[in-house]
Amino acid sequence: MTSTFHGIELGKRALFAQQTALSVTGQNVSNANTTGYTRQRAEMQDDKGLSLPGANGNNMQLGTGVVVNKLVRLREDYLDVQYRGENQNLGYWDAKSDTLSKIEGILNEPSDTGLASTMDQFWSSWQELSKNPDSAAARAVVRQRGVAVAETFHYLSDSLDQMKDDTLHVIDAKVKSVNDIVDQIGNLNKQISSLVANNYQPNDLYDQRDVLIDNLSKIVNVSVTNHSNGLVDVAIGTDFLVKGIDVNKLEGFDLSNGLKYPENITLNGNPLQLNSGELKGRIESYQKTIPEMHNKIDTLAKTFADSINKIHSSGYHLQNSGGTFNAVSPSDDFFKGIDPITGNILDPTKVDISAKNIEINPAIMDSLDLIAAANEGITGNGQNAQAIANLKFTGNLDFNGTTSTIDDYYRNIIGQLGIDSQEAQRMQGNSDVIVNQIDNRRQSVSGVSLDEEMANMIKYQQAYNAAARMVTTMDQCLDKIINGMGRVGL
Repeated sequence: MTSTFHGIELGKRALFAQQTALSVTGQNVSNANTTGYTRQRAEMQDDKGLSLPGANGNNMQLGTGVVVNKLVRLREDYLDVQYRGENQNLGYWDAKSDTLSKIEGILNEPSDTGLASTMDQFWSSWQELSKNPDSAAARAVVRQRGVAVAETFHYLSDSLDQMKDDTLHVIDAKVKSVNDIVDQIGNLNKQISSLVANNYQPNDLYDQRDVLIDNLSKIVNVSVTNHSNGLVDVAIGTDFLVKGIDVNKLEGFDLSNGLKYPENITLNGNPLQLNSGELKGRIESYQKTIPEMHNKIDTLAKTFADSINKIHSSGYHLQNSGGTFNAVSPSDDFFKGIDPITGNILDPTKVDISAKNIEINPAIMDSLDLIAAANEGITGNGQNAQAIANLKFTGNLDFNGTTSTIDDYYRNIIGQLGIDSQEAQRMQGNSDVIVNQIDNRRQSVSGVSLDEEMANMIKYQQAYNAAARMVTTMDQCLDKIINGMGRVGL
């Protein structure tokens, strides 16, 4: 026989179980908009039964009620792996697209203030000078247009240098962010290991750790290994950032300590094995994308200056005494390489003209007469100025192995930049769409649906009310037994 109070115990367990389920539902509703929260479910099971003798010697099992077995996080590990794999691609293309977009902003083409427009005005000034080679006004325009071209080259060079320095600081911030996240994951692993060892379910800590891993996956390509004891290992390639409760940090790069070379970043003493992620995109921008653009602009500046200097130095300029061309002394270069710090003229046999150091010859800045507009010592001759103006259309100039005109070479730079930028934006958009699709699938499993929670709330409420009614019924039965039996005749 079962205890007289067996029904009360059944009702009590039912009340406790439904109350727990209602509390879990309330937790889900409360965190409906919490980033990274994984909805939970109270799993119930019937408790082990009591053996009862039955008719004809058949034993029976009488249930002892319901218990909440565990609180389950409704999460799909496979979707987490997919999400983090695509998130690292998104981070990489975000970085590439950002870099290329900024370079486009620096070059600012097509526009009225870009290098192409400035060079067009420069060629036009030589064309005008060829028509009136003795005009001081025309010479002044040539000199001023040359100054504008040099200043534009300076702006491009300085802006790319500043962008490279800024990228270095972004890389430094990302490295520190990785190390900070790794520390937090390691601390959470420690807390989780101590709770799981005592048969607790630290679901909230699991959520915090998953959010950190998601954030980390956008910066670097990580692989995650889950263990039955609740711990996770996080690795980049074959080297571990987190292994159990042990933490390893990125080293070899820290601007505050003078470590300025991101190619020296190591993990566990080994070179960092990056194949995707924002950090890889930033390092590629620093090491390749920005320097390659800088080299192209320097090549353009050098070929531009050398081509003009070759023609200019073979021409004739006005004598300072005025009136006739100097047919004796050769003309000097129109452009010189000037040290931007000291202001000294650089030796062209040792230092090439570049976007950073290109300047108008200081002698020409002092005297307009030294502009060589003629190709022979005849008054009114402007053939040398015309030859320089024709450089815009000259197609046999050598740009480090590439034969082109000056304008076409620069247009090719702009065109290739546009293609690369569009490709990066397209890949960024594709990655963003895929990440959102996977996240939507993940949210369909792990996210909180208020409609579903409201339905569960009603279900658990009705079950709770029924359990309470059963307790009331059993109380009335016990009251009859205790207060009503054995009172015959009273």
